[in-house]
Amino acid sequence: MMAIFEYAPAPESRDIVDIKASYGLFIDGEFVDGSGTPFKTINPATEETLAEVATASSDDVDRAVQAARKAFGAWSALPGAERAKYLFRIARIIQERARELAVLESLDNGKPIRESRDVDVPLVAAHFFYYAGWADKLEYAGFGTKPLGVAGQVIPWNFPLLMLAWKIAPALACGNTVVLKPAETTPLTALWFAEICRQADLPPGVVNIVTGAGETGAAVVGHPDVDKVAFTGSTEVGRLIARAVAGTDKKLTLELGGKAANIVFADAAIDQAVEGIVNGIFFNQGHVCCAGSRLLVQESVQEELLAALKRRLGTLRVGDPLDKNTDVGAINSAEQLAKIRELSQIGESEGAERWSPACELPERGFWFPPTIFTGVAQSHTIARDEIFGPVLSVLTFRTPAEAVEKANNTPYGLSAGIWTEKGSRILWMADKLRAGVVWANTFNKFDPASPFGGYKESGYGREGGLHGLEAYLDV
Repeated sequence: MMAIFEYAPAPESRDIVDIKASYGLFIDGEFVDGSGTPFKTINPATEETLAEVATASSDDVDRAVQAARKAFGAWSALPGAERAKYLFRIARIIQERARELAVLESLDNGKPIRESRDVDVPLVAAHFFYYAGWADKLEYAGFGTKPLGVAGQVIPWNFPLLMLAWKIAPALACGNTVVLKPAETTPLTALWFAEICRQADLPPGVVNIVTGAGETGAAVVGHPDVDKVAFTGSTEVGRLIARAVAGTDKKLTLELGGKAANIVFADAAIDQAVEGIVNGIFFNQGHVCCAGSRLLVQESVQEELLAALKRRLGTLRVGDPLDKNTDVGAINSAEQLAKIRELSQIGESEGAERWSPACELPERGFWFPPTIFTGVAQSHTIARDEIFGPVLSVLTFRTPAEAVEKANNTPYGLSAGIWTEKGSRILWMADKLRAGVVWANTFNKFDPASPFGGYKESGYGREGGLHGLEAYLDV
């Protein structure tokens, strides 16, 4: 069927972002050279080099930790209301520079500008505003008021600036200082945040940013003068960090992988559920730890729901992340694209039926079409392993009890979604589901006042909300 109309290109200008040829480390309030071999960060949509970025050696990490330790005394001694002023200032600068931050995030990460502009950056500012409000009210939170010291934080590439905010905002509000290591494929917004810290006149050493790959992150985690480790990323790396921290007195929070069930009952509003399913798995190309990657649909409405879902996928626009009409952007890296392709091939070889809408993918860059697998069994690899891409596995159920059993039949426990018109069923299901976050008739909704975190192999500890303060206080 021919489209009634076509969208004309509506690209956001990249001229608003002045990317430097090279970036150093941010230590003690200054940009300095790194001792390691520099690396290049690229635009995943075009494979063009954006900038050369310094690599921090263990000696560089030590300098950053010592700067944070030196700054800790004065920063933690400030009245909460004074720390709040800096956080409020940072939040306002983020709002003022929102457009350039959104463009930079889409260039470095590959996500559509519509998402970085309307979701990521506003939530970043909201987190700093929220924790600025807590800074002078810690005595009422119930966790005490004593900060831990130096926080070593390692963040992933799927939400680079948002994960930075989740980590840094509560740490600073509680009086800690920070050494943060961004992902090697998406370091640019973290380095721009360093400039924002200088613009806000944040005291030197309170926030330090060290770039590099896994060895740099291991140096941050393993440094003996780091009091708190916070990590968001894969379950495999989370296990390594847990082992490294075991036997020390470091406090640890881990936010790891997920394989969320999005459960649709026969009485759900089908069109509304379809929008939630699309948002649950194709938002940010499926690069979401809480993505609704397992669709559990009640058997009696499977055909109707799948027909509606396929029609909707036919309207998704895949392409230039800077185009405001784009729904699905580029896969973040060649390595991640290879993993998605491998697991999708395994899905086919194990007998699941693969379907994607007709869509023309760009010749350059890293791309994968929105994909649905039907005929999926619980034993299939694609129903068990986190694909971290725009790939949906569809399973069926008959009764609420069967839905709960299938939803919980996973080593992960980060999130879940329920679609039904019955409030009593929502409450019953939410009580039974072993997931840290359960959405009802919606999906992927975030608020800085709401805690986020998982069970089982999805990690431990909570970020966001009142609960997020506990991770940065000596309780």
